[in-house]
Amino acid sequence: MQRILRAVVLAAMLLASVAVPQTLQAQEEFRRNLEQIAFVPKGQWITGVSVSYSQSSQDNYQFFVVENLSGNTYTFKVSPMVMFAFKENLAAGGRFAYSRQRTKLDAARVVIDSETDYNVDNLYSISHNFYGTAAFRNYISLGHSTRFGLFNEVQMQFGGGESKLCNGSGLDFTGTFERSFSFDVGLAPGMAVFLSNYSALEVNVGVLGFSYQRTRSTTDRIYVAERNHKSANFKINLFSITFGVSFYI
Repeated sequence: MQRILRAVVLAAMLLASVAVPQTLQAQEEFRRNLEQIAFVPKGQWITGVSVSYSQSSQDNYQFFVVENLSGNTYTFKVSPMVMFAFKENLAAGGRFAYSRQRTKLDAARVVIDSETDYNVDNLYSISHNFYGTAAFRNYISLGHSTRFGLFNEVQMQFGGGESKLCNGSGLDFTGTFERSFSFDVGLAPGMAVFLSNYSALEVNVGVLGFSYQRTRSTTDRIYVAERNHKSANFKINLFSITFGVSFYI
């Protein structure tokens, strides 16, 4: 009986010694063969700036339930960026943004039906905001191409601003002043297309993020109110698509 048990143990040890190398060999043979090239070399500076401006004016304009609309508005935004590739295909840096918006409504009439209508006049709103963003990028080349590539950008943004809203005139004048603070963390993958050795078109979109905003408002220098807003985004945000031109120096 002991001889039989000894033979079984020896056979099991022999099979184990043969199976382990075969398993290791099978694991070593599996390769994805993903190759990366130096899409953005170490030591390269990445700079860029985006500027947008829009303006519109209306004079006795009518649109659905809005009649006799007169006023004007404009929006301005500038956002410079600078990053440094501290390692091959890895870059870190930041961007700064400033935005300003003004709306002046001289008169408007909202007509819902023959017996219900509202008049709005002497409405004035202005706001300006500042944003600072720290960013980290990981570039991924598409095969062996040095013209087309993807990047994954992690963003952390702090911002703040002021705004005021005035309505009416004379004894009916009322106004609200607001100060706000915001904090955002997000993930924004994108694509870069090089037009030359030093310039590229870029587009990215937010797909994941968390944001927090706190606003304190004072109305007529008497009434004080605060509001907090928190949100988490785990889907593609089409309103966060960004286009721009960057220079790789």
